[in-house]
Amino acid sequence: MKKLALIITNKYLVASVFFVVWMLFFDQRDYFQQKDRQAELAKLEAKKAYYVQEIERTKKELQDLQNNPAALEKFARERYLMKKNGEDIYIIEDSAAAKK
Repeated sequence: MKKLALIITNKYLVASVFFVVWMLFFDQRDYFQQKDRQAELAKLEAKKAYYVQEIERTKKELQDLQNNPAALEKFARERYLMKKNGEDIYIIEDSAAAKK
């Protein structure tokens, strides 16, 4: 029992335990806040990768539209429903895409 009391009252042990508890729960940059920030950083990096990929895809599409008249015509027909004189356009909607 006396040995246990000596261990508990050891000033280095008490200081170490106090330091660990302080750093885990009370510090400005505590453990739980760091975990939340790491999760947020991972989400933001995933969004950044998505937007970089979308920018590259859009740049390729723009390059294709500027250099290929057939692609420009296809783009105008699909996106803006343009047509040639004397043509009829029928729009068929996909029921699965309409539900989303």
